Amino acid sequence: MDSRQRPYRSVLYIPGSKDRALDKARNLPVDAVIFDLEDAVAADEKNNARETLGAALAAGGYGARVKIVRINGLDTEWGRADALAVRDMDVDVVLLPKVNSAADVDALAAITGDLPIWAMMETPRGMLNAAEIAAHPQMAGFVMGTNDLAKELQTRFRPDRLPLQTSLGLCLLAAKAEGLIIVDGVYNAFKDSEGLAAECAQGRDMGFDGKTLIHPAQVDVTNDAFAPSDEEIDLARRQITAFEETEAQGQGVAVVDGKIVENLHVATAREILAKAEAISALQAG
Repeated sequence: MDSRQRPYRSVLYIPGSKDRALDKARNLPVDAVIFDLEDAVAADEKNNARETLGAALAAGGYGARVKIVRINGLDTEWGRADALAVRDMDVDVVLLPKVNSAADVDALAAITGDLPIWAMMETPRGMLNAAEIAAHPQMAGFVMGTNDLAKELQTRFRPDRLPLQTSLGLCLLAAKAEGLIIVDGVYNAFKDSEGLAAECAQGRDMGFDGKTLIHPAQVDVTNDAFAPSDEEIDLARRQITAFEETEAQGQGVAVVDGKIVENLHVATAREILAKAEAISALQAG
């Protein structure tokens, strides 16, 4: 499956130290899993977590889910050992926290080799350097660390996330310019499905590919929000049909629902259908 077509609607954090959570993730309907060695693991469990996670990944069973490991920062006492361990694990991506510049990515790539790298975007300096980070040749995705970012920016919580809009926008621009995956930050109130749905809708409207999650209860809402709706799929099919019929007849302009359909609309429509097919394929598998 093409990396741009692969769905990243739901990206669930799982503690790398918890056998039960690692096992449960094998059966959750998520598109990707972030196996966390950083924030979700206490300091005295860091070394054991590395071994626990390695054994779980070696055992397999995660199917088509994208396997991402978030290591500790290379400026910590655990980071280098994490990076060396991940290099030999059965994973798809290594996720580096608190990326401030392309130099941080260079330091990780020197250890992990050809393994694709994602960046946690969660610091003011990272926001200002988003373009250079995105342009790194091994950078494949951004994850918004909105909790850490809000702390650093000293913002207040607002449902509309207005204080974070500049940062979210900078990262979206950088990611889209380089063709990266970009997933939105977590929604902390995991029992508030209505609030989650609203924040998912905002993120989807902005252009995020999906959302990071902290609890399995959030998966269904997020999968629905970031998947093409039945209405979108129907419109996409009708736009493609109308455009092709107009071209075949040598006419100038296709119109669907009173709106002109141009090449760019058809390109978007084809992307919508490809994404819907990719989601169906994952669910069937």
